[in-house]
Amino acid sequence: QRRSLAPSQLAKRKAGDEDEEEEEDWRPPTSRKRQKAAGEAESGECYRSPFRKPLAQLTNRPHCLDSSQHEAFIRSILSKPFKVPIPNYKGPLGLRSLGVKRAGLRGPLHDPFEEGALVLYEPPVLSAHDQLKIDKDKIPVHVVVDPILSRVLRPHQREGVKFLWDCVTSRRIPGSHGCIMADEMGLGKTLQCITLMWTLLRQSPDCKPEIEKAVVVSPSSLVRNWYNEVEKWLGGRIQPLAIDGGSKEEIDRKLAGFMNQRGLRVPSPILIISYETFRLHAEVLQKGSVGLVICDEGHRLKNSENQTYQALNSLNTPRRVLISGTPIQNDLLEYFSLVHFVNSGILGTAQEFKRHFEMPILKGRDADASEAERHKGEERLKELISIVNRCLIRRTSDILSKYLPVKIEQVVCCRLTPLQTELYKNFLKQAKPVEELKEGKISVSSLSSITSLKKLCNHPALIYDKCVEEEEGFMGALDLFPSGYSTKSVEPQLSGKMLVLDYILAVTKSTSNDKVVLVSNYTQTLDLFEKLCRNRRYLYVRLDGTMSIKKRAKIVERFNSPSSPEFIFMLSSKAGGCGLNLIGANRLVMFDPDWNPANDEQAMARVWRDGQKKMCYIYRLLSTGTIEEKIFQRQTHKKALSSCVVDEEQDVERHFSLGELKELFTLNETTTSDTHDKIKCRRCVNGHQVRPPPAGCDCTSDLSQWQHCADKRGLQDSVLKAAWDAAVTFTFHQHSHEEQRGIP
Repeated sequence: QRRSLAPSQLAKRKAGDEDEEEEEDWRPPTSRKRQKAAGEAESGECYRSPFRKPLAQLTNRPHCLDSSQHEAFIRSILSKPFKVPIPNYKGPLGLRSLGVKRAGLRGPLHDPFEEGALVLYEPPVLSAHDQLKIDKDKIPVHVVVDPILSRVLRPHQREGVKFLWDCVTSRRIPGSHGCIMADEMGLGKTLQCITLMWTLLRQSPDCKPEIEKAVVVSPSSLVRNWYNEVEKWLGGRIQPLAIDGGSKEEIDRKLAGFMNQRGLRVPSPILIISYETFRLHAEVLQKGSVGLVICDEGHRLKNSENQTYQALNSLNTPRRVLISGTPIQNDLLEYFSLVHFVNSGILGTAQEFKRHFEMPILKGRDADASEAERHKGEERLKELISIVNRCLIRRTSDILSKYLPVKIEQVVCCRLTPLQTELYKNFLKQAKPVEELKEGKISVSSLSSITSLKKLCNHPALIYDKCVEEEEGFMGALDLFPSGYSTKSVEPQLSGKMLVLDYILAVTKSTSNDKVVLVSNYTQTLDLFEKLCRNRRYLYVRLDGTMSIKKRAKIVERFNSPSSPEFIFMLSSKAGGCGLNLIGANRLVMFDPDWNPANDEQAMARVWRDGQKKMCYIYRLLSTGTIEEKIFQRQTHKKALSSCVVDEEQDVERHFSLGELKELFTLNETTTSDTHDKIKCRRCVNGHQVRPPPAGCDCTSDLSQWQHCADKRGLQDSVLKAAWDAAVTFTFHQHSHEEQRGIP
């Protein structure tokens, strides 16, 4: 009879045969092949696997245990400690009960001794005697930046985060909690400020959050960008509240909910809001207190008299961070307003600042200043720098040359066409504001005349309606236009700059897959760009003040996609010149200059940013010998002032006297570049640049380092070379970041 080989059955049989003689090991019947193989093995080998063990006998009836045994058994199960299912986990085991204070010494939120850790605060070393005396609940701990952020911070960004934290915690200037982040465009100011906010919201030397809430105020076009950046770098660890639209009641309700949040871990600790919305709803935000306020593009606060400045200044917060790549735009008094906003009183009152700093410095910077005035100006400048540098950090875009491709900036001076020249001279003969301006009076008509000349330099079509209506300065100008002229179609050959632009676009489209950004201060000029693109069948997108905030983010994302078919991005410098990332393009044309150099600098920095993979070309188009060159010269004066105060460059040349800058209503038809003539460039011989510069040349200004060519020799850009071959209508100045990267 065949027996079961189940372990339970074998155990029963073994138990039942204890008193009997030990039976021989039973082996199952095998086939002939198995018998043959078994004959070769030892006769006493057991077939049962040595790894199989008999199971314990099971019954359907539970064991009868008394209550004490049962309770002891359950306690033994529950007493096993919980083990975190993470390999090599060394953190707390989660044994802390709710409402019970954690025992033991306090510790930092992140390991300060980990490789690559960014430590913002290191507590003083205590002696053994001090450790016995000090209250364990008051021992300060390290403040360490979250590793998810410190791993991605570049060296200059780590330095910036440490500077910001020292300022807002009053460790740099006792009693003052503000600072200005004045890094140039593209250096990661947003990431540094996000790192600061996240650190303050989570930790401090007292082992608790430094702040409860933070407010970010930015231009309306950057509200969504800030929200995306917080999501990108913090990965959903925090839920910011972004307000970029809605009814007044809805916005008031959201703001009231934000201000009423209390506790160490509030649901939405970061509010992102535009300047306009903040100004309109400031009363709601002023009812409570905020731990930190960050003002992006903070040069909007350059006028301490405007409503936005007053609303932000009345916000109950000690910690203020102002972000601006261009803290000095027009004059030192605006600079004072920014410093006074973040750290009130360190420069005195506005009148004291003007008397003690502004007037001596400006007199010393004038080309006609005496030696005594220059000496006094330099002394006051050093004093101002020493005070402000305690709360201002400034790094230039030279740092980016380590991480980004080469950028070549080129100032292209385009000659006026015969039609533009005649219209320009006709206006100068008729315009009455010319005499008023020479007498030092600036009226509304003078400003209107400046605008008319700037539009004429762009294209005669922009002043055609004034010629039809025979407005002041354009009497009889209609007869100068070609017969049958119509503004319905663009005619590039009637404008020197438009002609050069047409060549640049055509050569770029036919010889490469590069994309181009076109920037102008006037929407009428953008209309001309649209007509030109339709005539040439170029695909384009346009961003100006009429576009909603949500739609702006979508078209920027689409244009930056490598698969996007759009060739041209038209940008209004007033609407989108700040903060946008247009790295999908690597060529940018600045079609007309602005009085404020910061606006041009901001607009030109849209393409040379983190993420850019191609060599960048920046074209600044100017009409030769016209008001545009005067504007450009005024920009140079302001940038030289900024270089002295912010960048601490002591050897910036005094290029222009203030009296020369009043000569706006003139036309120089004989020069190839009026600006180049005025800077007294010592690197050019007979119109050609000498490389290297002549011995003893100490030119250190931006303009003095540029190339100047009267022919196409020295042109590094193949697009401009091709345009030159097509029509010699311009000269150019060139500045390259190649020298900064060691490229010969």
